[in-house]
Amino acid sequence: MAERSTSSHITPGPGDPGATAAIPASLGRRFGALLIDWLLCLLVARLFADPVTEGWAPVSVLVLEYTFFVGFFGQTPGMRLVRLRCLGSGTGRPVGPIRALVRGVLLALVIPALIMDAERRGLHDRAAGTIVTGPAPAAA
Repeated sequence: MAERSTSSHITPGPGDPGATAAIPASLGRRFGALLIDWLLCLLVARLFADPVTEGWAPVSVLVLEYTFFVGFFGQTPGMRLVRLRCLGSGTGRPVGPIRALVRGVLLALVIPALIMDAERRGLHDRAAGTIVTGPAPAAA
């Protein structure tokens, strides 16, 4: 069996009680979080535009949501509901608004998110230096 590189795995920070090495999130959880976030963005965009005729509105809200929530808290509301985190791949901490903005813009373009490596990091994750992690597997 080929050995997998762990260079982009994050290690738990000192404030992470009982944390272990990061486990890349499953595609199902990632899609679920994105779906929740997209629905929230449609609702917010409805406050100032018609999302059906003005497609830029929900996309703009999504980019702003990712910039704020991923940048400062390491997870969007959708990620929180499905227990995912989006953190710096080398630090295990939120990446700040600039890197989160880069990630959000590339995610909005869709294609970068579809090109993934073995650790399920899309081009948007690699460009922003992030990794989306899921909950630790249950102990047997």
